[in-house]
Amino acid sequence: MGIFARIKKAWFDTIVWETIDDEFYDELEESLILADLGATVAADAVKKLRDVVYNNSIQSGEGVKQALRDILKEKLNVGDTALDLSTKPSVLLIIGVNGVGKTTSIGKLGNRLRKQGKRVLFCAADTFRAAAADQLSIWAERAGVEIVRQNEGADPGAVLFDALAAAKARGVDVLLCDTAGRLHNKANLMNELQKLRRIIDREAPDAVCETLLVLDATTGQNGLIQAKQFRETAGLTGIILTKLDGTAKGGICVAIAQELGVPVKFVGLGEGIDDLQPFDADEYVKALI
Repeated sequence: MGIFARIKKAWFDTIVWETIDDEFYDELEESLILADLGATVAADAVKKLRDVVYNNSIQSGEGVKQALRDILKEKLNVGDTALDLSTKPSVLLIIGVNGVGKTTSIGKLGNRLRKQGKRVLFCAADTFRAAAADQLSIWAERAGVEIVRQNEGADPGAVLFDALAAAKARGVDVLLCDTAGRLHNKANLMNELQKLRRIIDREAPDAVCETLLVLDATTGQNGLIQAKQFRETAGLTGIILTKLDGTAKGGICVAIAQELGVPVKFVGLGEGIDDLQPFDADEYVKALI
């Protein structure tokens, strides 16, 4: 089960996989909902499972499990889970509300990319949260990467402008940009993110820009409401799902893929600097079911 061994799977402990009847399917659907797939996704998964089991005359519990894994893996297939780092620099715009582990994820991702031989630069464009730049500077030091920052309260666009210029001048491979997670109201926050994206398009028009939303797995279905708002404004290319080891509701990965049409690209499974790992659908469904 690899990196997903820490996902808690309590919702499936009581299911008798060898008894394939209506009661089994009802119990399975309830368990999938409790595991945070959401009612619509869970119902569709069970409907497809019924068809597969019937059409292929599956009678063994392991056969049913594998069929369900295949169905869930298909639901996760909504886009490339690998980062597009095909330009120099490539830009990773990291967004999300405060408290989800955004700055920490940037630090861990920067460390991972540096170990792959990439020259990495952090941009401290969250100038609204007290000590946000200080926190990112600590992570930059831990990860062994460079950082561009200004004073608290500075214009985030100006910080990004400087970071893009520095990235081009220094031959940086990947620029990771931290952003504010909260402003005076939601409209201001979304306008700020749109402004940052326009600066990237203007100053680095040929650069690939991934917009990665950081979500806290422990918020479950509530996190999807946040995600839909960010997707409408920022045009998401991927999800970084943190704190997956702290929830029994591991099914949130499937819900994200189905509800947002955006792939999970990285998952956080611990506090260590190496605990941010690429998402692997095969390992995930084997661990979940």
